[in-house]
Amino acid sequence: MKMKEAVEKIMSGFFFLCGATTIIAVSAISIYMVISGIPAIIEIGVKEFLLGEVWKSTAAEPKFGILPFILTSVFGTFGAILLGVPIGLMTAVFLSKLANEKIAASFRPTVELLAGIPSVVYGLVGMIVLVPVIMNTFGLKNGTCLLAAILVLAIMILPSIISVSETALNAVPKEYEEASYALGATKMETIFKVSIPSAKSGIVAGIVLGIGRAIGEAMAVMMVAGNVANMPELFKSVTFLTTAITKEMAYASGLQREALFSIALVLFIFIMVINGILNVLLKKGSGSK
Repeated sequence: MKMKEAVEKIMSGFFFLCGATTIIAVSAISIYMVISGIPAIIEIGVKEFLLGEVWKSTAAEPKFGILPFILTSVFGTFGAILLGVPIGLMTAVFLSKLANEKIAASFRPTVELLAGIPSVVYGLVGMIVLVPVIMNTFGLKNGTCLLAAILVLAIMILPSIISVSETALNAVPKEYEEASYALGATKMETIFKVSIPSAKSGIVAGIVLGIGRAIGEAMAVMMVAGNVANMPELFKSVTFLTTAITKEMAYASGLQREALFSIALVLFIFIMVINGILNVLLKKGSGSK
């Protein structure tokens, strides 16, 4: 008996240590980002930094306006969600509720493979295949643009949305669906009015994971977006917040380097705000259910 109590105490302490390590790591990252990012914002000026439309970090008279990067990240993420979420959700519905087991079993490895493909491979395929297609289809001089980045990001977020949404749909109690059929509902009515609402929390979790990947992606979008500090337009070369950091950090120094840390701080806050909004909406939806 004493041995069991000792083991339970040890395991409880171990679990507490794991939880505390996670909290400490997040806190340390947050503090480091604030300490590293605030000085440049103060020196440049909040308005000039956040609302400035010109980024010329290596010019004789440097300018550090990141509004093009912020808007590009917002539009790029929103576009990827607009395309990826419906496709991912409908694929999850197909695998969970419509496909027979053999077909579903053959589809799942493909989804898992998509999740395991490195970002650079997505970017390489996008650069070799997608960019020329966009250039020829729309008669552009250069196919590296915001549209190419949106399409690549939409594909990259599919595995997270499909896997988590399918798991959530499979967890819906069969009694709910059987009761719907007993009341005369069709299969489609049951899926859209019973199954999906019941699995809403899991589906939203998958969407949050997808958004996190879309916002934080750097390598793939760097290869297809063009990396020019333009205000976002669908067929113009653009730069995301992530790629703005990646492409200059290797040679940056002085105020330029500090400004890159400030961009990272803005990106960090951006992700936290989006996650917070989604969590609030999810809690409100659960409360009104």
